[in-house]
Amino acid sequence: MDPQPTAEAETDDSLARPGESARTDAPGRAQGAGPGAPGEHAAPAASPSVPAVHAVPPHPHPHPHPRPRPLGRRLLAPVSTLAGVAAAFAYVGTVDPNEPGHYPVCPLLRFTGIYCPGCGGLRSAHAFVHGDLPAALGANALAVVGYGLFAVVMVLWLIRAIRGVPMRLAISPAWWWGIGAVLALFTLVRNLPFGSALAP
Repeated sequence: MDPQPTAEAETDDSLARPGESARTDAPGRAQGAGPGAPGEHAAPAASPSVPAVHAVPPHPHPHPHPRPRPLGRRLLAPVSTLAGVAAAFAYVGTVDPNEPGHYPVCPLLRFTGIYCPGCGGLRSAHAFVHGDLPAALGANALAVVGYGLFAVVMVLWLIRAIRGVPMRLAISPAWWWGIGAVLALFTLVRNLPFGSALAP
């Protein structure tokens, strides 16, 4: 006869023995260790999947240069300015300012007898048009310097217009103060006895 199974043999494996906890299949937990057991670390919670963001490379030319204007349109402004100044010089060269009655008298000179920085400018322009540089300097030397500066600016303006580069004149406040100081000094000297050579 087969021996009768003992109580230990009949014990169901699915039942936990006294003092022992049920086996767990949770990863990262020791077998037989209960919750809150020393040394236990909770598994990190799974974070929801975040779609990867890929940086889009910038466009190589976000602001492409506009097509340059036709040459005729680029030359319109400098050529018009030059034509206007040339017409004014032609008029002054034709109508002699040395003869009274053609041009108004300077108000400052008329009421105070003081030469302003522009006094003699018309006579200087008349002499300059006719090629008499000493007479132009004697009438208004500062005006002759202005003619030279204007010619330089016009040449630069025309060259930049032909190349399609815009013309910008940025003058700092220091330059404006310097120009004002030169005008004041010129006015002072030409009204003093030793500066009579600068008087018209």
